[in-house]
Amino acid sequence: MDKTNRNVAVLLSGGVGNRMNMDIPKQYSIVGGKPIIYYSLKALLENPDTDAIVIVIADEWKDFIQPFIAAIPHTQEILYAMPGETRQYSVFNALKVIKEAGFSDDDIVLVHEAARPMAKQKMINDCYEGCKTADCVVPVMPVKNTLYYSEDGSIINSLVDRTKIWSGQAPEAFKFGKYYRAHLDTPREVLLTFNGGTELAFHAGMSCRLIEGDPFNFKITTLEDLTHFISIVEGGKLEI
Repeated sequence: MDKTNRNVAVLLSGGVGNRMNMDIPKQYSIVGGKPIIYYSLKALLENPDTDAIVIVIADEWKDFIQPFIAAIPHTQEILYAMPGETRQYSVFNALKVIKEAGFSDDDIVLVHEAARPMAKQKMINDCYEGCKTADCVVPVMPVKNTLYYSEDGSIINSLVDRTKIWSGQAPEAFKFGKYYRAHLDTPREVLLTFNGGTELAFHAGMSCRLIEGDPFNFKITTLEDLTHFISIVEGGKLEI
């Protein structure tokens, strides 16, 4: 990639995984002898166009991940941010660290999730490349099931054209300056309502581009997801 800017990746690892009823956050569960976060870290650390990484992580888990970071040859500077009360506030905390580290408005920030361990290099590169001509890039998958709109959850009020509906994935990429200012300009009560980074970008009027997602780039949110990932790793089918 012909770079005219710097790329910094944010890895979100502050979630507690309540939906899985586990003793530890899911991203630290061991699969194939390594925690799930290792696979997400590996994808970012092995990407030659990623110049720095900010890991959003609770202090109690920093020592845990150090041996796994050391086991992956890399040249990127690694910074840390504290988790926020929501996903988007965790992103905001990371953006503040990026700002303090001296990154410029024209640099690109890539936001990924530790619990999404199968992002391939092509997707990471496509996100960076897409941000050369857009303010925001998000990989998406088409929705396969029939969709219904219901105001009360008991009767159908209207049908939804699924050919115009897409399911978002991570990583997402953003022009750093515009994205950082969008957080500064968004009232706290509004920022708390966002579930995904592209939601805020769109709300702030940033140009948002869709790129092709990957069905294997699923997020581990349930025990079924975890079982599926274990089968992929143990079957030697993991590609990142």
